[in-house]
Amino acid sequence: MDQSLKKELITYLREFATTSRWETINKVLEKRTRYLTVVLEDIYQPHNASAVLRSCDCFGIQDVHIIENKNEFDPNKGVTIGADKWISLQSHNQPKQNNTAACFEQLKGQGYQIIATTPHENDVNIDEVSLDQKTALLFGAELTGLSDYALEHADGYAKIPMQGFSESFNISVSAALCLYELSQRMRAQRDDWQLDENEIIDLQLDWLKKTVRAPEKLIDRYLSEREE
Repeated sequence: MDQSLKKELITYLREFATTSRWETINKVLEKRTRYLTVVLEDIYQPHNASAVLRSCDCFGIQDVHIIENKNEFDPNKGVTIGADKWISLQSHNQPKQNNTAACFEQLKGQGYQIIATTPHENDVNIDEVSLDQKTALLFGAELTGLSDYALEHADGYAKIPMQGFSESFNISVSAALCLYELSQRMRAQRDDWQLDENEIIDLQLDWLKKTVRAPEKLIDRYLSEREE
């Protein structure tokens, strides 16, 4: 579907959404970014997985990559409270394949540096992570951590400094702290973090379809009338 048709459909579907919802869609899109993204490797705890998705939406992160080598990703709808509707989940779950490698290849091909959030001999504090290029934050399961492949092929390592007896935060807290730090710095330091026009159009259409009732029937009706 070309962009001009998408614009027509957006104009049409807006008639079936409230003014306040349309204003909210555009207000949220102004703050959305793909400069930062999140990667979750084999996260299986439903509560924590869901809390990460909710944090991504709250901090304006549009894309979340889900790697499923060993564990199926199963977010808890009661925790996400609909946040997963508004972010783009990209699953990497092909059988008999190293899905971590496939995800890394895709992200690096798109210009991302991959930062593993884990204590490591070459790590830096999260507030020292460079944002000179697009950044993917990588999180692993709490008990098992990141895979050997992920640790070996990450471009860098970051940790959250702690002052207590506990050795780590749980993943949902870690993700929220990291995203707050990096998203604040990104918006303050860079001028290329926002979505481009085509990305905005795509999400306007997608979110309107998730807002109105029976969107596919409405679109089919519009297209039929358009051809007459």
